[in-house]
Amino acid sequence: MGMLIEGKRRFALLLAARDSDYVKKLYGGYFNVFVEAFGNEGERWDLFRVVEGEFPGVNELQNYEGFVVSGSPYDAYGNEYWILKLCFLLQTLSHMKKKVLGICFGHQVLCRAFGGKIGKSYSGWDIGVRKVRFLKEFVPFGFLDEEIPPVLSIIECHQDEVWEVPEGAKIIAFSEKTGVEMFAFGNHILGIQGHPEYNKGILDNVIDRLLSNDSIQREFAEDAKTKLLISEPDRKHWEKICKCFLRGI
Repeated sequence: MGMLIEGKRRFALLLAARDSDYVKKLYGGYFNVFVEAFGNEGERWDLFRVVEGEFPGVNELQNYEGFVVSGSPYDAYGNEYWILKLCFLLQTLSHMKKKVLGICFGHQVLCRAFGGKIGKSYSGWDIGVRKVRFLKEFVPFGFLDEEIPPVLSIIECHQDEVWEVPEGAKIIAFSEKTGVEMFAFGNHILGIQGHPEYNKGILDNVIDRLLSNDSIQREFAEDAKTKLLISEPDRKHWEKICKCFLRGI
């Protein structure tokens, strides 16, 4: 997907989830949700459905400035072939010093690829809008400028988490629920546990699906939906962070 515009910046979405009916109907697929959140006018964005085994060729990698790894219903510590192949691709991109932004599953799989530890959260699911606090000593990153408040709300939907970041990685943000909400590895790898690209409608639908396949209890789902009504994610700030990171600003 994506049209070739000569001389324009190119980015790729490595999609680790299948499109839900809801997202297909409202947005035409997750690809459009991500491009709307993180893309800029006049860029080329391509889609690789890594969950279906669709990967960019090794000789194509240098054509891209940055890559985004999406969330997924799969465990980032699983040994499905495509997950192992994705880990190898992420290691390759790191050697090439390509920008890679990992979201939720993407954040966890980046951690795994570079030797960190990931697993189930001891305190269960985190679903809803959560306040994330930045560690101020790591502000030399250009994507965290002075205008970014020290605490930002983000939509969360995960039961796995990063237990230990890879050696040499820096924890940038945490919450009362999760010790590693955000980490950086060099200046080219960034992981975010929450979902900057989600809006409340998308999360509301995810909650319905998790309830219907018995992943969560009804009481938990209703509580999450009620809390969702009264809280707002700081989407504009998160989009700015992601856009600035991907473009090396």
